[in-house]
Amino acid sequence: MRCQRCDKPATFHITELTGGKPVELHLCEDHAREYLTQASNEPASAGSMAALLAQQMAKQLALGQTAEELAELDQQICPYCGISFYDFRSQGRLGCAYDYVFFEKELQPLLLNIHGETQHTGKRPSHSAELSRRHTELIRYRRQLQEAIQEENYELASRLRDKIREIEESTS
Repeated sequence: MRCQRCDKPATFHITELTGGKPVELHLCEDHAREYLTQASNEPASAGSMAALLAQQMAKQLALGQTAEELAELDQQICPYCGISFYDFRSQGRLGCAYDYVFFEKELQPLLLNIHGETQHTGKRPSHSAELSRRHTELIRYRRQLQEAIQEENYELASRLRDKIREIEESTS
């Protein structure tokens, strides 16, 4: 659906009851901001929620990321496990421990909102950091192995398979 004032896609759909009849507005982000700014400057009438809606929508526009920024962010891919930020947003799970480092800037506000802290203060895992490093290597080698097989690079695939076996045997 297109904006009623220009040819951009309508991202805001506002239904306002004026004179007892619903009036629907389909606006792009720029025209919605303009409309809501005008509505918030007018005194709110008893039957109109436009001023309250304008304040809420203005806050959302100010705080929210634009669709372009989100699309760019969704394209980021972890070099170790291959998970994209879009995959994380849709599944709610990260692919490896390195994702916390790679997506740190995006995860900080989320962790702060969920846990109230960004530093871990509880118990520590009983296994060593070396074991965690080996596990991360395994994830990376397995992803590279799948890519080598898809590209039909069987020499590289056999070397990666041998590395994976070596790491798996040393951790057992």
